[in-house]
Amino acid sequence: MSDRHILTAVAWPYANGPRHIGHVSGFGVPSDVFSRYQRMAGNRVLMVSGTDEHGTPITVAADAEGVSPREIADRNNRLIVGDLQALGLSYDLFTRTTTANHAAISQEIFLGLLKNGYVFPKTTLGAISPSTGRTLPDRYIEGTCPICGYDGARGDQCDNCGNQLDPVDLINPRSRINGETPRFVEEEHYFLDLPAFTRSLGDWLDTRRGWRPNVLNFAKNLLTDLKPRSYTRDIDWGVPVPLDGWRDRPDKRIYVWFDAVVGYLSASIEWARRSGDGDAWRQWWQTPDADAYYFMGKDNIVFHAEIWPAQLLGYDGEGDRGGTPGSLGRLNLPTEVVSSEFLTMEGRKFSSSRQVVIYVRDFLARYDADALRYFVAAAGPETQDTDFTWAEFLRRNNDELVAGWGNLVNRTVSMAAKNVGAVPTPGDLTDADRALLSATQGAFGPIGELLSRNRQKAAATEAMRVVGEANKYLSDQAPWKLKEDPARRDTVLHTALQAVSDCNALLTPFLPHSAQRIHELLGGTGVWSPAPRTEEVTDLDDGSPYPVITGDYASAQAVWASRPLESGTPLSAPTPVFRKLDESIVAEELRRLDEGE
Repeated sequence: MSDRHILTAVAWPYANGPRHIGHVSGFGVPSDVFSRYQRMAGNRVLMVSGTDEHGTPITVAADAEGVSPREIADRNNRLIVGDLQALGLSYDLFTRTTTANHAAISQEIFLGLLKNGYVFPKTTLGAISPSTGRTLPDRYIEGTCPICGYDGARGDQCDNCGNQLDPVDLINPRSRINGETPRFVEEEHYFLDLPAFTRSLGDWLDTRRGWRPNVLNFAKNLLTDLKPRSYTRDIDWGVPVPLDGWRDRPDKRIYVWFDAVVGYLSASIEWARRSGDGDAWRQWWQTPDADAYYFMGKDNIVFHAEIWPAQLLGYDGEGDRGGTPGSLGRLNLPTEVVSSEFLTMEGRKFSSSRQVVIYVRDFLARYDADALRYFVAAAGPETQDTDFTWAEFLRRNNDELVAGWGNLVNRTVSMAAKNVGAVPTPGDLTDADRALLSATQGAFGPIGELLSRNRQKAAATEAMRVVGEANKYLSDQAPWKLKEDPARRDTVLHTALQAVSDCNALLTPFLPHSAQRIHELLGGTGVWSPAPRTEEVTDLDDGSPYPVITGDYASAQAVWASRPLESGTPLSAPTPVFRKLDESIVAEELRRLDEGE
């Protein structure tokens, strides 16, 4: 284990309903592949997130059902926890934003910014629903963008041109809830003074190396027109504003986006408190050479490449006005914001309301988790929008997982088990034997380098290329024809088994469930690739119950290196590692999509 500390900060899924495969293609699978690789490489990883449970969408859903926002949050929190655990996402802690710990840390960040002069009060125009009298959040107002003319801009941002907006700026504004025209009234709120970070954010962004160009360019372009952003909202569901005259008001809360990004820090602190060492989080947040990677979809770039870094700079006293760190001490800024593009489905944008969707739990009820993980890694929206089609999912599952990787594993282990009953003892190696072992052992360096830079599609492609070399070797050497030369047969089988072992390690970050099975097929015992687990816990401060995802990842035997197989290790006849899917699933899934099932 090295002394390098790596924080994997994973976007917080919003708890207004179950997550679909488009969501996990952006924040879920890429962050887990990265974390599993870093653990195998010997680094100290802290992977944290949770359900984002405040804000208006929760209250809208609660009103529609006649229940409390907490009931909606509790229900969807459990659904999301179950889905992400089943997908194998190896969180050290997946928690929620409705904990007392999270509220306290969110309030501490607010107070630190206020103390340093980066948060200030201001009277502004707020949007009110004429029919209900309730405040309409910026994201729940849409209209025509005054800058580019796009009809569908939101009250906080235009997704077409990327500019930050205010609801009052929109042409022909309307409520996304019921279509009515909002009424604008004067309100007092606290604002984050984003223009006071123009220089410090620019200097920080200029130091970023290796970021995906779309993320870095978008973040730098935002600096040309920074405006103060409302830190508080008129709503009764969220983190209270920690000021006299505000604290007990039922209609004022910290804006959900500003408390959600603080969740990376509050989850780290909760993890440390649960570990028995309340200061353990500091190794990831305050060690100068610690790294922090933030994973999300491209619609969250603004808050992770601009808003959250500004909050951190302001709390640290390192904004354009200076200041002093808050009581938690200086906090590290992101090393990289790893943003994926969007996944569409059969040429259509995911939409729960229009039933263009397949939820994670429905997918996993019909198909293997590793099949979805592999599709996302090998064909997902890493650097450009990508379309999920059932035909392509079927092809990759059957051609690459079943006929490629699974076939190599099954025929190699079955031949060794049938002919020897154990890992054979090799004899003298030929040039062909040495070439294959050189290829599999030599792949750890370049594939690891790709994974460390979050080039996961290239890494998966290279790993499968190595699998192809091993399959070709086995076909060329044809050990089934070597009955009259058992010494050579055993050498070929040992070489092929070693290649399988190496390829299994190379594919473990992508395919953790099958990696454990292949470890056992090769005669291994114990935990190769740890799975996350769900635990029922109580709030550390108020005692309320909720589930978390966590795991004992230090028990893993998997390392990012070739490990020699021990001759004589008993082998049994294998069962198929992957399921071949019938071509009829394409028509059936398209029918479900068309009928909104």
